[in-house]
Formats: sequence, structure tokens, C-alpha cells
Amino acid sequence: MWRRLLPLCLLFASLFVTWPGMANAGVLPKDSSEQYEITFWDSIKDSTYPGDYEAYLKAYPNGRFVPLAQARLERLRAAASAGQAAHPPAVPAQTARPAAVPAPAPAPAKNAPTPYSPAPSASAPATTAAIAPPKPAAPTAAAGQEIKDCPTCPALIALNPGAFTMGNNADDPSEKPAHRVTIGHPFALAKYSVTVAQWKACVSALACPPLSNDSGGGPNAPVRDVSWDDAQHYLKWLTKITGKTYRLPTEAEWEYAARGGTSSRYWWGDTMKKGNANCKDCGDPWHADAPSDVGSFAANPFGLYDMNGGVWEWVSDCWHSSYKNAPADGRSWDEPMCEARVIRGGSWKDDASYMLSSTRFKYDGSVRYSENGFRVARDMK
Repeated sequence: MWRRLLPLCLLFASLFVTWPGMANAGVLPKDSSEQYEITFWDSIKDSTYPGDYEAYLKAYPNGRFVPLAQARLERLRAAASAGQAAHPPAVPAQTARPAAVPAPAPAPAKNAPTPYSPAPSASAPATTAAIAPPKPAAPTAAAGQEIKDCPTCPALIALNPGAFTMGNNADDPSEKPAHRVTIGHPFALAKYSVTVAQWKACVSALACPPLSNDSGGGPNAPVRDVSWDDAQHYLKWLTKITGKTYRLPTEAEWEYAARGGTSSRYWWGDTMKKGNANCKDCGDPWHADAPSDVGSFAANPFGLYDMNGGVWEWVSDCWHSSYKNAPADGRSWDEPMCEARVIRGGSWKDDASYMLSSTRFKYDGSVRYSENGFRVARDMK
């Protein structure tokens, strides 16, 4: 009898495993490829930015939401070509792409020539005078001291070396194993995410590409819709005009800074406390269409703002699905031919479960996405 029932049991089992509705039932780990796609789609499904659907189609060319993404993308392009507003009225409208260009230009390949003019040489008097840095800050800045290397540069906070437990054994598998990391070097991290105004200064110097979304907020809004590759242009520009070595923080440096000397789930404790992070259920000020200006919420114990929420922030490391064999000295964990990079911190569109100090996610380093931004770090040598 059991032999007759076995095929039927297997059939029901297979239907149970592959039933599409299960994807939304909370049974998938956050780091599964299917859950990544679902989380991605949930974050853009109501978007009015064509670039969000373009990013989805590039990341998941055979994904479950491809027909829907294509239909919405075509509708938004048709609206743009007809001169209709394609964005919510609460956000200044993006510059519509010309009707003759049905798809965005591909993101610049690593080490490939950029599609815009290179930064002017140091011999160009007009531009150089406009961005000439003041006297460099003292190299022995005390921990917590604010540093600013030029008028348009991000303000930095000096951080001392230290040790902490990185990761989380009780949550997402990609955050395991929790492990001890010792950062043996002082470094400085930006007080805020890079802002629209700061990015535009780089664009004006012809050193950074203009972004379709860089007018999607005021000058103090965090710049977003930037790829990992885009961020490298900004870092190169800062390094050139200041003579200091600017870079993205490593993932370990980022979490060390985000925790602010604490070991709890959030820097303020183990439970969500409204008013400490810019996310959709984390309290005011919050708007569904765009992140709040940088510094709208309390700073963590290190004096750093918006490490939780606002925009996801690129770090330097390649993505690894767990911390097994991760370096214990805080250096960047890289791989040859790395495509997927780590993003940290969550965004204003995510809920409180993504605001934990240990939360990590991945994204293609060449793809722009409206929830992704970055903050800068520099060496203190």
C-alpha cells in the first residue's frame, strides 16, 4: 500500500516546495537567492524611477517578476517621451531620458574609460582655484575630532583602533559566525553619507558622472542611485584635491563604526526605538518617496549619523555568503574578478529588521539602484 501512496506523496511534497506563494510566507532565509529577488522586487514594485526596473532586469534577467518589470518600464518610458511627469510630486522631477534612447547607457566597466570628461589637470587655474583644499588637518587627530580636508569635502570623524565582535549568530546566516575582529589602525569615517551637494561638486569638476537621480532631493539629502563603480570616481577626486587617501570603508570598519562601541542589536539597545533611524516603521521624520536629509536623526556614540537607515552604503569588500574564513584584522575581503559587493545599513524603504548593526546585503558593483549610496573613509597616516 505504501508503495502506491509514495508517488502521490512525492507529488504533494514537490508542489509544497515549489508553490510560489511560499516565497512570501517568511520561510526563506534572507540570504537565499530567491529571497534576495523578492526583497529587491518588494522595494521597487511601487517605484516611479525607470532605473529601478532596469536594475532589476539586469540583476534577474530570468526572474519571476520580469514581465511585470518590463511592462512598468515601458509605461514609464512612454510617459517620459510624452512629456508627462514620471515621478511623485513630493520629489523634484528627474530629467527624462530622450525618447531616442530607450535604455540607459551601461555602467562603466571597471578600468574602462569613463563616458564623461576626465577631471581637469592640476595646471588648470580656474578649476583648481575653485577646489583648492585648505591647510591639511593634523595627522594625529584625537578620536572623535571632526576633520574637513576641503570646503566641499565630507566632514570626517577620527576613530581609534579597537576590537569588537562582528556579525550575529542569532539572525541571518550571512552574518554568521560572529567573530572577533581587531582593527589595529586609526582611520576616519564620514560623519554623514555623501550628500547631493557634495556629489554635484565632483560633477562640476568634471570628475564624477551626473546621475539621473541626483536632483531627487535637496543639497543635504544623501546622494543615491550610485553604483560601487561611481563611488570610485568620487574617491579618486577627493584623493587628488586633498592629497589624502580616500576610500570606501571596509566592511569590518563599517560595522565597528556603526556599533559605536556597543554590542547590542542596534547601537541604542536590543529593541527598536523610534526616532533613531530613517526607515519605514522607525518613526518620524519619514517619507515614502525619499530619504530624509542627513543628520535628521540622533548620532551614535562615535558621533556618526545615519549608520542605520537612510540609504544602503557601499563598502569595499566583495560579497561572501558567510564570515567563514573572514579576515580578523579589519582589512577588505576581496576576490579576483569580484562583481557582487557588500552594502550595509538598510534604507528608508526597509523595515526595522534591516536596521541591525550586523545586517548585510549584496549588490552588483556596476549597477545603480535608488536606495544605494555611500560614505567615505580615509587613512590617518
